Amino acid sequence: MHDKILILDFGSQVTQLIARRVREARVYSEIHPYDVDPSFIEKFVKEQGCKGIILSGGPSSVTEGDTPRAPEIVFNLGVPVLGICYGMQTMAAQLGGQVATAESLGKSREFGYAEVRARGHTKLLENIQDFTTPEGHGILKVWMSHGDSVTELPAGFKLMASTDSCPIAGMADEDRRFYAVQFHPEVTHTVLGKAILERFVHQICACGTDWVMGDYIAEAVASIRKQVGSDEVILGLSGGVDSSVAAALIHRAIGAQLTCVFVDHGLLRLNEGKMVMDMFAKNLGVKVIHVDATNQFMGELAGVSDPEAKRKIIGKEFVEVFQVESGKIKNAKWLAQGTIYPDVIESAGKGKKGAHTIKSHHNVGGLPEDMKLQLLEPLRELFKDEVRELGVALGLPHEMVYRHPFPGPGLGVRILGEVKKEFADLLRRADAIFIEELRSTIDENSGKSWYDLTSQAFAVFLPVKSVGVMGDGRTYEYVVALRAVQTQDFMTAHWAHLPHDLLGRVSNRIINEVRGINRVVYDISGKPPATIEWE
Repeated sequence: MHDKILILDFGSQVTQLIARRVREARVYSEIHPYDVDPSFIEKFVKEQGCKGIILSGGPSSVTEGDTPRAPEIVFNLGVPVLGICYGMQTMAAQLGGQVATAESLGKSREFGYAEVRARGHTKLLENIQDFTTPEGHGILKVWMSHGDSVTELPAGFKLMASTDSCPIAGMADEDRRFYAVQFHPEVTHTVLGKAILERFVHQICACGTDWVMGDYIAEAVASIRKQVGSDEVILGLSGGVDSSVAAALIHRAIGAQLTCVFVDHGLLRLNEGKMVMDMFAKNLGVKVIHVDATNQFMGELAGVSDPEAKRKIIGKEFVEVFQVESGKIKNAKWLAQGTIYPDVIESAGKGKKGAHTIKSHHNVGGLPEDMKLQLLEPLRELFKDEVRELGVALGLPHEMVYRHPFPGPGLGVRILGEVKKEFADLLRRADAIFIEELRSTIDENSGKSWYDLTSQAFAVFLPVKSVGVMGDGRTYEYVVALRAVQTQDFMTAHWAHLPHDLLGRVSNRIINEVRGINRVVYDISGKPPATIEWE
């Protein structure tokens, strides 16, 4: 049984980052809503190896009477508790402290970079600091995002950290092993946040390091076999990392009981169909049905330009194709999907009562109520980096597993406005040139290719034409935008500062080799305010 950390979610958009940081420390973690039944928490601690609890941030204010509170049992089970942002405020309020709004204190809300002075030398922060002031005070570079502040410590707590605008930025009751910080250690902007969380889970909670993907395979295989039994499973194979790893894992578990349906909706990358069939059908011996549904998808997408409408249409058509194909398989009772945590995050998943849906995903929700297949989602609780680790451990090719993310709706959300076959053909060729140049261009400083140095890179088709000159003739053709970002968690991202000569080669090749495109632009927007994908 794994050592575990329980994360109670109060609705923050970055709660899942806490789980990711904990798992990066090789400790298994689970996220559950703050109002989960207390009996579940008690059982999780006493019977399932949970050695600590983290209370997440959230959008509410504890100064209001009907806002979320942690179940009282959290503070009575004898395990360490770490409160983050709202989690700190509700801990303070519930244990006898005081919390006030910034407005009532005559102060501004605090969002963004801050420098926190570590005080009290608690076990959580001892010897963790970014720099020391001339007076000898240890300082942490952190990320704040709060309007309320703790104004009075609960009994038994001492001051652990402070800023000029937030006198109580951290507190601790070391006898009970209760700790709380107003800043967010889970985000990359908090420089030593990872070290703080590792200190909590390893030294304070005494968790081991047994969450390893190679070991996870045996557990997942056993779980799939138990869940599926002798039934047959149908899986929608897109060619992306998530569905490919899901297929390899399920095939490892149940072999010939798995049938993959590879749907070519006309919105795949260049030569993707051949790559998928070669890898799975020829090399891994997986049963794969290749369905060319290009005309079906293009017909349904004709005249549709709204991004959300396109996503829903593509999702609906996928499900319909699966239903038709599953009807041909005698004992198919399960539909497998490569759903992972980020899909759930952006679809305002579990525990997100106050969260906003940024965009929908075709493999999260939207399934018809009369669907005859049960869902099998073996990757649903894994982050992308864990999925890649799992893929390598399963024997999938490194170059496939570490491909950049590709959206479920494919090029359908990289073609702005109406989707047409003509546009998809132009875009996939332009995109292939961009990726080829990124792979072949080596950065002198790191020795890595620019493909490896970027987290996601792709071309976007813009439904506008511009005037150009080729030879002695005037052209009036389409425009593509190049997008390349660097990120650690895909929650925030910076545009990649690609070398100008690389961008020049890509532009020159696209304009010369893809007839129909005469202008190339580069997207220098970060996330936020933009999203990584354009739609």
